[in-house]
Amino acid sequence: MALGLRQDDLDAPAAAIELIHAYSLIHDDLPAMDDDDLRRGRPTCHRAFDEATAILAGDALQALAFEVLARELPAEHGNSIMVVKAIAAACGSTGMAGGQALDLAAVGLNIDEEALKTMHRLKTGALIKASVIVPCMLAGSDENTLARMSTYGDCVGLAFQVHDDILDVTGDIELTGKNTLSDAAQDKPTFPSILGLDESVRQARQLRDHAIAQLEEVPGDTSVLDWLADYVIQRDR
Repeated sequence: MALGLRQDDLDAPAAAIELIHAYSLIHDDLPAMDDDDLRRGRPTCHRAFDEATAILAGDALQALAFEVLARELPAEHGNSIMVVKAIAAACGSTGMAGGQALDLAAVGLNIDEEALKTMHRLKTGALIKASVIVPCMLAGSDENTLARMSTYGDCVGLAFQVHDDILDVTGDIELTGKNTLSDAAQDKPTFPSILGLDESVRQARQLRDHAIAQLEEVPGDTSVLDWLADYVIQRDR
């Protein structure tokens, strides 16, 4: 592992981040948000049950994420509180929730490329970036490693969203497990709608390459991180 941590050291923050991710998808699909009917090839939570249940399920998952962190992170570890703070910031008003607010406000508007990138660095990228820098905190990494990994996470997070927008245009519903062309139907600004499909593909590759370049100064085996940066722009789902 690149930072010398044991797998067990990462179980709690990994579980917490996935719980937050699951809650965000449930809320993202709600009628007041993206109003989607399909997620991972199955009816969305509010369709399978009802809207109130979906809201409460999301609320409970977010609370459970921080319960896991409070229970499992060692109190004597000086960086444990930093981990909680980083994850909270990534999903709050300066991260995912703030990005979602910008996303909803941008419907029907002609925003520019930088505004779109800012939105998605918050909405999608912040939690991915947290997934990268939290292990650095737990490992007590030096400032250079933390800065490199932070840039890596930022690039991978944005590349993920660029490719997600591309899949919304080119993807196969049988593989993506969600409706395609949904962004266009809701008149939401996307990378293909602003930059065009070819330029979006080029930018996704450029972000991948920049992410991988950061790993040259990160100690340890970074091959999995190399693979991950490439996977986010090659996936078909």
